[in-house]
Amino acid sequence: MVDLDSPKERRKRNDLWSYLFVGLVGAVIGGFLVAGIAPQVLIHRMGLTYTSANPPTITESGTSPVTTPTASPDSPDPWERVIYASEKVSPAVVGIVNRTYVVDFFGRRFGTDSSGSGLIVTQDGYIVTNNHVVENSGGLTVFLADGRSFPATVVGTDPATDLAVIKIDAQGLPIGVFGNSDALRPGQLAVAIGNPLGLDFKFTVTQGVISGLDRVLTVGDFSMRLIQTDAVINPGNSGGPLVNADGEVIGLNVVKINAESVEGMNFAIPSNQVKRIANQIIATGKVKRAMVGVRLVDKQAATTYALGINIEKGVYVYEVIQGGPAAKAGLKQGDIILSLNGKETDKVATFQALLAEMSPGETVELKVRRNRQDLTISVVLGEATAQ
Repeated sequence: MVDLDSPKERRKRNDLWSYLFVGLVGAVIGGFLVAGIAPQVLIHRMGLTYTSANPPTITESGTSPVTTPTASPDSPDPWERVIYASEKVSPAVVGIVNRTYVVDFFGRRFGTDSSGSGLIVTQDGYIVTNNHVVENSGGLTVFLADGRSFPATVVGTDPATDLAVIKIDAQGLPIGVFGNSDALRPGQLAVAIGNPLGLDFKFTVTQGVISGLDRVLTVGDFSMRLIQTDAVINPGNSGGPLVNADGEVIGLNVVKINAESVEGMNFAIPSNQVKRIANQIIATGKVKRAMVGVRLVDKQAATTYALGINIEKGVYVYEVIQGGPAAKAGLKQGDIILSLNGKETDKVATFQALLAEMSPGETVELKVRRNRQDLTISVVLGEATAQ
């Protein structure tokens, strides 16, 4: 039988606790070393740094860059054309830092920064970007490719198309040249330029192709007709340009599908839409929304809500607003709209997305099926009232 209270046994227990204590302290110190020092060593060996939580220091130094590509757009080498496109447009791409403020439960005010991208569209400092990049702003700072930075003001926004125009006080700036997004074809080269994950990765260039056209996505209450591309787009690319092989801006990057089973599904607002909205905002500070004056139902809604309406194609006119453009043009309740200006409208979201690209006063052609007969009805669009 062992005497646990003997001096010998007490010494053994004390020695054991000493070893355990030293081992525990060593483990804790080692953990701090691994967690705190080792990643820094690895990061510096890879030539990377953590993204700063604060924006770069604001400066007014530097000169306006000159857009003179060194590569040739006529080269048979596709990579040379990527270089040409990026060199031509990159000087007009900007980084945007948006400072927003929140108040906590105790009434304390905190500021946080988010970043996005933008494109200079006039030499005197008008910049187009996404609405979600600048919304709820408590202060905007724009960083140019030449290293200068400026405070910016919001000229106007359009949540329905997720577009916004901001302005900086500068002259002689490089600008992006827009191409014709209606002439795009799947398979064409597409180059995305922007600032993914913040300004530490500014002016990142990725390349891919035009994967698809006329992709209708609904975000909140709004539907948009977008360009699909597999050129990599990440948070922070929003508002940056999508460029073709000739260095023309064919879209403004806006959103990606972020799901575990999905890869390479990224989307941009077509350049023709961007030009139309930006011109309205620059001229008037706002966007005039077009309306037809009907309430519509598509096949999915009719099935979901058991409305008892048989819809094989098109969208069903559930109600014609009295005195509206549709009523004046002769549309009737029960008509089925098959297309708008030659584009099929099998979903209400598609009809709304197409209408969002038009302005009050435009005349559109509606192909309508009434009592098994197809008609073409011209409608002069009205102006939607502010919601």
